[in-house]
This record gives sequence, C-alpha cells and structure tokens, in this order.
Amino acid sequence: MRTEPGDELWSAIAEPSRRRVLDLLVAGGEASASELAEQVPFSRQAVSKHLVVLEEVGLVGRRKQGREVLYRVETVRLDQATRVMTDLARRWDQRLDVIKSLAEAAHAEAREKR
Repeated sequence: MRTEPGDELWSAIAEPSRRRVLDLLVAGGEASASELAEQVPFSRQAVSKHLVVLEEVGLVGRRKQGREVLYRVETVRLDQATRVMTDLARRWDQRLDVIKSLAEAAHAEAREKR
C-alpha cells in the first residue's frame, strides 16, 4: 500500500493521548516529560513515547537544560499542518456541495416524474 505525504503526521495526531500532550505544549510552552505526565492520566513513559512520535513528524522539538530535556511545539510545522487541514476541509466542502447539488437535482427530477 502506498502512503501519501503527511500520512505520518495524520497518524501521529490521530491518537487522542498524543493530541492531549501536544495541546499541553501549545498551551503551556516548554515542559519536560515529567511535567507533562503530571497533567495527564497516563505514565511518564507513555508521555515520552508520545513525544518521540510527535518529534519524528516534526511537531515537537527538544533541548537539554542540564539533566532535563524540555519539549516545545515546532510552530512552523504546526502552522503547515493547520494550512493542510484547512485546505483539505475546503476541498471536502466543495465535494459535499457537488453531492448536495446532485442529490437535489435527482430529487427534483423524481418529483417531476410523479
């Protein structure tokens, strides 16, 4: 099966726990995995695994501060993802408008035949 560009991104943000971690970073700025784990109902190890996936798709970056690793949202990548999602939503709206027009025309034609 062929994967489309960006499939990894959608897969990463499709998982609700990962979105929660990303939301916390968006809202609070930099944080360690331990700080994030204090705000979610799953373990620090799970938070770390989610951060790795988010980092692999470019949504999260990290830096070391002493012995601690701090994570942050990569705003450029998040902006790119937002633009792609907006464009996708626009294209689906166009498709749904065409389907609606076809359905209305078929309904009107069926009424005329009665």
